[in-house]
Amino acid sequence: MSNLERIASFTVDHNRLVPGLYYSRRDGDVVTFDLRFKKPNTGDLLSNSEMHSVEHLIATLLRNSEDREAVIYFGPMGCQTGFYFLFDNRLLSCEGAIRLVQEVFAQAAEFTGEMPGKSAAECGNYANLDVETGRAACRFYADLIRDWTVEKLSYEA
Repeated sequence: MSNLERIASFTVDHNRLVPGLYYSRRDGDVVTFDLRFKKPNTGDLLSNSEMHSVEHLIATLLRNSEDREAVIYFGPMGCQTGFYFLFDNRLLSCEGAIRLVQEVFAQAAEFTGEMPGKSAAECGNYANLDVETGRAACRFYADLIRDWTVEKLSYEA
């Protein structure tokens, strides 16, 4: 199996990875953004509760946004350094996607009410969901990407 092609996300140097919003790839009309959360100066990853809580908040807000028809997927990376956001580039430009991500993270940072999907019937691991935990992680990321632009979407070489 040595002739397997290396996938794009494995080319990112995770030793130098910094939090941010990055362009990962394009597959036809589908664009993938990497939302990296690796904590600065510590290298700490998000906890399972943080990852799960952010996922529930952001996926819910994305799928309830005005741009919901462009949203294909939002979910955690297996390496737990962040999330993938996939969108239809025919319906949403990269500039629009940045704006949407900024908006939903700002909304999640101020979210009030019950955690979306926090029941045994809605989620197989509902016990580790926590609104406060999710809001705190979303606040960190909202602050980080507040002034993000298309020019900042590239990983540093």
